[in-house]
Amino acid sequence: MENLDHAEKIERITQAIAEKPDGILETLAAQYGVPIQTVLECLPTGITRVDGRHFVDVLKDIAHWGDITFICHSKDAIIEFSGPLPQGEMGHGMYNLRGGSGGLSGHLRPENCAAIFFVSRMFMGMETRSIQFFNTDGDTIFKIYVGRDRERRLKAVQVERFERLAIQFAKAAGNA
Repeated sequence: MENLDHAEKIERITQAIAEKPDGILETLAAQYGVPIQTVLECLPTGITRVDGRHFVDVLKDIAHWGDITFICHSKDAIIEFSGPLPQGEMGHGMYNLRGGSGGLSGHLRPENCAAIFFVSRMFMGMETRSIQFFNTDGDTIFKIYVGRDRERRLKAVQVERFERLAIQFAKAAGNA
């Protein structure tokens, strides 16, 4: 795929998404040698982009949602954590998550987040809602997925909060 120019890659990615809309977007990014954000921007519907400066505000809201799925996806591993996102706090230039024993912990660099995407799409035959955080290279920092109930349905309260956040930050950017 190296012989294709950027416009040709975008055209082929868009076609691939049309043929298999619930496929793995990271596979297309690798296949065409583009950042995952480029593939995400080829989705025909279901995405709202907001500025990365809202990183901390978005995470602080999600900390009140209850159990979510937190995913870090690289070419070498897909790491998932299911449970509540802990309340974080800024310190030493990092947004520090302190989940305690068995909880999600870590240190995040808010200034490296260039864009946040609210994504509503089918994935492997299931409806999903995710909030995806991207760096300036268009690579995923991490993703947070709306949780599911015992019947594997999206949690309605979280879907409502997801939609409210997307609208709130889109309006702040003048995109709504």
